[in-house]
Amino acid sequence: MAERILVVDDDVDTLRLVGLMLQRQGYEIIAASNGTQALEKAFGEKPDLILLDVMMPDMDGYEVTRRLRKNPATSATPILMFTAKTQLDDKVTGFEVGADDYLTKPTHPTELQAHVKALLARTATKKTDEIKMPASDQKGYMIGVISVRGGLGVSTIATNIAAALFSRLQSDIILAQLTPGQGTLGMDLGISDQTALTEILQATLAEITREKVQKSLTLHNSGLKLLLASENPRDVSLTSQVRHFEVLVKHLASLAPFTVLDLGSGLPTYAEKILPMCNQQIIVLEGTPSAIQQTKLLINEITALNIKPESITIILNNRQRSEAQMSTTKVQDKLGHPVSATLTPAPELFLQAARVHAPAVISQPSNMTSQQFIKIADAIIKREKAR
Repeated sequence: MAERILVVDDDVDTLRLVGLMLQRQGYEIIAASNGTQALEKAFGEKPDLILLDVMMPDMDGYEVTRRLRKNPATSATPILMFTAKTQLDDKVTGFEVGADDYLTKPTHPTELQAHVKALLARTATKKTDEIKMPASDQKGYMIGVISVRGGLGVSTIATNIAAALFSRLQSDIILAQLTPGQGTLGMDLGISDQTALTEILQATLAEITREKVQKSLTLHNSGLKLLLASENPRDVSLTSQVRHFEVLVKHLASLAPFTVLDLGSGLPTYAEKILPMCNQQIIVLEGTPSAIQQTKLLINEITALNIKPESITIILNNRQRSEAQMSTTKVQDKLGHPVSATLTPAPELFLQAARVHAPAVISQPSNMTSQQFIKIADAIIKREKAR
């Protein structure tokens, strides 16, 4: 079957000439004359490559590229920007928004054909590198924990949800901190070697096997199986290894009945890919106006990834006793989404847990906050049984 190329240009003559040129090379051509039409055809037709003009009246090529990269259906589709803009800054902007290659007009047909062939060949190579999970592998229940910004307690909550699940089920529970360069679990749980995630992200895709992922897990004395992220700031650059994260998460899903993923804060590209792979998305927030407004935006972005709102669980984490914290009812009203659990402030509990290198649920199971985590785990188990 001929490879399909979407050509986008508001200049009809250019659109026709480029289309004919590529058709003669055996490609199937889809044409669009503006940005809006380009997005519709890209999402609907699923081309193998997009040849995109930058200067268009309704929506420029940079914005089109941003939207294509944001949508899971086109996030990996190769984009060749084709424009009369020759400034270095224009090219840099193109690459920053997600373009794979850049050509300036006018260009010789041979040069265009060479770039098109190279991009399509590169994409074909990536596809052959993809690792598929064996059909016989059991898929466990995946939980992604995230927040709009750092410091809201994502790691602490992910850890104690995992511990509460283990307390209830006494079966394999994986806790994976997928935040390279920002790892804290190793220090909190008394484990010095935090290189496992870094080694996986630095490997080739072919090397990320189920066996390798399994060997990367560390068994903690709490009973949890941990995949630890490095605390070395240099490793933050590994967040660009999006495909590695996807393969890793697929393997994790086959290794335990429940896996809790600490996705940190914000919505980087790898988190956009991982969240739809999860059965349940937990968002952590605090009861302040700014956090609520940002979380509302985060919910909108997550649902735009074709995630159903009912799979999103909100946990209100009141970390400090303060009159500035809103009540659960007020938070729900302002957020426009139900709050499933509200954690009472317990700084002493978590401080003591860190001292003994154990989750609070394990170190002080009778504590009121620990019991709140148990209730959260019970709700997760109930959802898993109902799926």
